[in-house]
This record gives sequence, C-alpha cells and structure tokens, in this order.
Amino acid sequence: MGKKRGLFDMQFVTSSISTMLVLLLLGMVVFFGMTANNLSVYVRENIAFTIQLDENARERDILAFQQELNQQPYIKQTTYISKEQALKEQTLAMGTDPTEFLGYNPFTPSIEVRLHAAYANSDSLRWIKEEVKVHKQVTEIDYPQELMDAVNSNIRRISFVLLGLAALLTLISFALINNTVRLTIYSQRFLLHTMKLVGASWGFIRRPFVVRNLWVGMLAAAMANALLMGMACLLIRYEPDLLSVVTPQVMGVVMLTVFVAGIGITTLCAYISINKYLRMRVSELYYK
Repeated sequence: MGKKRGLFDMQFVTSSISTMLVLLLLGMVVFFGMTANNLSVYVRENIAFTIQLDENARERDILAFQQELNQQPYIKQTTYISKEQALKEQTLAMGTDPTEFLGYNPFTPSIEVRLHAAYANSDSLRWIKEEVKVHKQVTEIDYPQELMDAVNSNIRRISFVLLGLAALLTLISFALINNTVRLTIYSQRFLLHTMKLVGASWGFIRRPFVVRNLWVGMLAAAMANALLMGMACLLIRYEPDLLSVVTPQVMGVVMLTVFVAGIGITTLCAYISINKYLRMRVSELYYK
C-alpha cells in the first residue's frame, strides 16, 4: 500500500493554509458584522436631544428634575447646562460675547439627554417627548429627528448587507474548503479502494482521513484567529476609542465562530468525500 504518510506533510500544510485564507475571510465578515452592531449602539447612544428649561427655574428644582430623569429606564445619561455655562460655551464657539451687544444673557438653562440605543428611534422619541413635556419647567424639546431617522435607516441597510454577505461567504467557504478536502482525498482514492479490498471497514478507512482533516481545520482556525486578533490589536492601538466597539466579547464570538467553522466544515467535507469514493466501483476511480 506504499509508504505511510506523515500527518504534517506538505499536503497538510498547503491544505491548512488554503483553509485558513477562507476562514480568515469568514472571520472578517463576522468581525465587521459584530462591530457594526456595536458601532450602531455607540452612535445612537451619542445622539443627544436638548430639554430647554424656563429661564426663571431655580437650580435646585432643575437638579431634582435631572435626578428624576436619570431614574427613567430609557435615559442613559443627562448633562445639566446652566445659563452661565451655555454663555461661556457659545462665547468660545463664536469668538465673541453675546452679552456685549445684547446687554443680557440670551441663553436658558437646559438638560442634554442621551438615550439607551433601544429607545433611540422615532417611535420611542415621540412618547418620551410627550412624557417629558408635562413637566412644568420644560419649555421646549429639541432633538435631531432627521439625523436619528437617517442613522437608523443606514444601520438597517448595512445590517441587511452584512447578513447577506455572511450567508454568501459561508456557502463559498463550504464550497472552497470542500474542494480542498476532495482534492486531498482524490489523490488517495486507489489507497481507499485497496483498503476496502483487504476487508477494512468503512469506519476504519474513514477514521484517519477525518482525523487528519480535523487537525487541518484546527490549525487553519488557529492561524486565522491569530491574524484576526493581530488586526484587531492594530486597530485599537491606532485608535484607542475603538475599544468600545471592538470589545473582548466581539473577539470571543469571532474566534469561536472561526474555530467551529474550521473544524466543522473540514470534518464534514472529509466525511462526505470519503463516503463518495468508498461507494465507487474500481472502474469509476479512473474518471472521478
């Protein structure tokens, strides 16, 4: 039956590298899908709306109102901006003091509100606005409706694109890895037939090939995960603020997905391909 092949031969290495490249692409799609979701949460939670308050409202009452807002389940964060602080910020922004030509401070106290991502949509903002407006100190509520709608629309569009791309790439990954495994087994189809002729069971014949491809999947997944982790570390090193988007949870899901896909696809493809050649008659081995 010829010289026994080692597990880690050149064919093993080339199969692992080609499988790794496919898993790397699959991992990148999962990575971008997960980070896109975190990015959408980050963007929606940083779109603020402003509650304008009565200019005669006492600061003690305003702080009590802010505390009341902070207890609401839809509020992520509130920031109180006094008349004096608003004047200072606008003076820095415009480069001139409005009180010099108006003779008075034209700004009113306000509270800047950021919502949890689940409530940062048009429907929720509508009833939140009505609920907040009943407070006697509130004179007006300003929120960027068009910006909010545009962000949510773009997020939905990007999510559908990434979902479709992930499904397509999963199918492509299966096809490419399957071809790699089939080529490996094809070169040994006569050995499979010889083992079958001497009375070896299908399970006995199948086992070393399945184990070999299991190791291929593990090595390919490990290499792909190492590259993905390296790219994630470079991104965070370049822009530390991305740590709120590229979280350890994201990387954990990505690495687990790549590992499971690597082992699952290579093992399944090996099982299917071996069974195909085991069913063939000797005359068919020369043509397929």
